[in-house]
Amino acid sequence: MDELIARLVANVGVDKIVAEKAVGIILDFLRKEGPPDKVQALIDRLPGAETLMQQAAAAGGGMFGMGGIMGAGTRMMAAGLSMGQVQGVTKEVIAYTREKAGEDAIGEIVGAIPGLSQFI
Repeated sequence: MDELIARLVANVGVDKIVAEKAVGIILDFLRKEGPPDKVQALIDRLPGAETLMQQAAAAGGGMFGMGGIMGAGTRMMAAGLSMGQVQGVTKEVIAYTREKAGEDAIGEIVGAIPGLSQFI
């Protein structure tokens, strides 16, 4: 995860702690909304992912507790990201996971979550 976090800091311009929170939120979102077997296979290829997801889950959804894409975006903004940074972080995370798990695996996950493709 260090490589991904460093990319987010360099390419999106977010702080390391905020980047870690955002990655945890995105992966937690994928786990909740995506095909369980495919998402778990992805998570298994990303050392450190479970820890970031557990931290994101422990932080909760805030007072609104909204789920889905909007909930993930709201959680990332509450963690300190602007709307533009939310999109930048999301695109970088998806690009990174494509490199690690392959286009087909990520395509299946993204395709299974309604509305996600318009954000990446």
